[in-house]
Amino acid sequence: MAQPAHALAGVGVGLRAAHYRDFLEGRPRVDWLEVHTENYLACSGRDWQVLRAVRQDYPLSLHGVGLGLGSARGFSEAHLERVRLLAGRIEPALISEHLCWGAVAGRQLNDLLPLTLDQAALDLLCARVARVQDALRRPILLENVSTTLRFHADAMSEAQFLAELARRSGCGLLLDVNNLYVNQCNHGEDALAALLDIPAGIVGELHLGGHLVTPRAVIDHHGAAVAEPVWALYQAALQRFGQVATLVEWDTDVPELAVLLGEADRARAMQRRHHEAAPWRGAIHPVMASPSGRQLARTQQAFADALVDMEQAAGAVNLFRGALVEERLGLYRGNLSATWRRVLGQAYPVVLALVGEEFFAGLAREYGRRHPSQDADLNQFGDGFAAFLATFPPAAQLPYLPDMARLEWALHLAHYAPDAAGLAADALASLAPEQLEACRFTLHPACALIHSDWQVVALWQAHQHEHAAFPQQMAAASHALVCRPQWQAQALALDAAAHAALLLLMQGKSFGVALDAAFGIDAQFDLGGQLRLWLEHAVLTAMLIE
Repeated sequence: MAQPAHALAGVGVGLRAAHYRDFLEGRPRVDWLEVHTENYLACSGRDWQVLRAVRQDYPLSLHGVGLGLGSARGFSEAHLERVRLLAGRIEPALISEHLCWGAVAGRQLNDLLPLTLDQAALDLLCARVARVQDALRRPILLENVSTTLRFHADAMSEAQFLAELARRSGCGLLLDVNNLYVNQCNHGEDALAALLDIPAGIVGELHLGGHLVTPRAVIDHHGAAVAEPVWALYQAALQRFGQVATLVEWDTDVPELAVLLGEADRARAMQRRHHEAAPWRGAIHPVMASPSGRQLARTQQAFADALVDMEQAAGAVNLFRGALVEERLGLYRGNLSATWRRVLGQAYPVVLALVGEEFFAGLAREYGRRHPSQDADLNQFGDGFAAFLATFPPAAQLPYLPDMARLEWALHLAHYAPDAAGLAADALASLAPEQLEACRFTLHPACALIHSDWQVVALWQAHQHEHAAFPQQMAAASHALVCRPQWQAQALALDAAAHAALLLLMQGKSFGVALDAAFGIDAQFDLGGQLRLWLEHAVLTAMLIE
């Protein structure tokens, strides 16, 4: 099994969209960068171009949140294949995932849910880690997660579970120091004792991050500076494991980059005071026999049901030990609803603006219950939102809402569409008229056509520009071309003739047939103006002359 191209050292930070420009223009001093795997699976668009650019200057670590290695039912081979392809293209120094589960049969929960720490889960994880390492042809790191609940069925501590998993599977550990502290607060576990239960040679990376203290539990939200007790625990971790590569995480309420780099500088200064331990080598051990997993699957299904349906919560309470079980189960339920709201809000900002925050949150909860996420990549969640709105009675007061959602989803998909270069004007100028009429064109993968009986295009455009005029009446037809000439997806208003011509080109018809349709609708169809528009916006990417 191949080893990573080079090991990480020093202190890194997470690459977040808010800091793209800082890294592209300033190349700030940082030892390495971590990216969330699921943000780049499309290998296209603006995010992909930024990743390729920074890869030239910084070592990268891929940190995944979607494989859900502990899912008894719901593990996705298709998702693993997308991770494999991404890793092959950027050659990261390290690849990591989480010690958790996130799916049951037919439903992705898109969360880092706690495992039962018993032999059945250990056997399953060993088999899954072996499968992933075989696919990626390298050892991976597994991260301990923060939890607000522990199971009655736990047979070992999390540290003991991780140590045995590493021994049997050959994976390494990504030890999140903040998560150790959070679990100490939530469950009365001894974080220092956990450090002693983990052999020094299996830790390949350390994480630091901020947390939030609430009346019900401490939450690992990655939205604040590293707390002093966590810094103290980090010092103990360095004494135990040596000068291990360390990441400072900050994912919510992201500050200016200088603040994040200041946290990284503090970690780097602490590293210098410790000698480097023996590096993790990722030795591979045989995987023990896997279990039937029936009880593990039943436990996870009961947990999942309790998150989606409150009537199922009472039956799941008995699975857990400790105090405030119902309240802490509610935290996971709240995380799920918040994820639905956040992801749909990012994909449908105009729908959100039209209905308001409170109503949109209700829409998101109901949509999430009726249309379970089917993919660990949350960029796929929301593909049925327009159809849902069309059949959801409370949304009927805004009859144009489903079409607005269709337009916004087309823009969302355009952002992640494969890259393609547009045709040059010279390619068309050299053709004789009869050749041009016989041509068939390939449209950019980002292109989509929208027709609505409502003025959704003008309404969408009014939400993009501060001084744009809102339509005086909504009950009038509109057409749009969604495209992505560079990195920004756009919606261009079309007339009916241009829409008809592009629709036929998209269907593989010849240019002549498309023109006949356009002139049949509008005898004054502006062919030259439309061609310039299509070429300027990279709508046409290839042509076949027959």
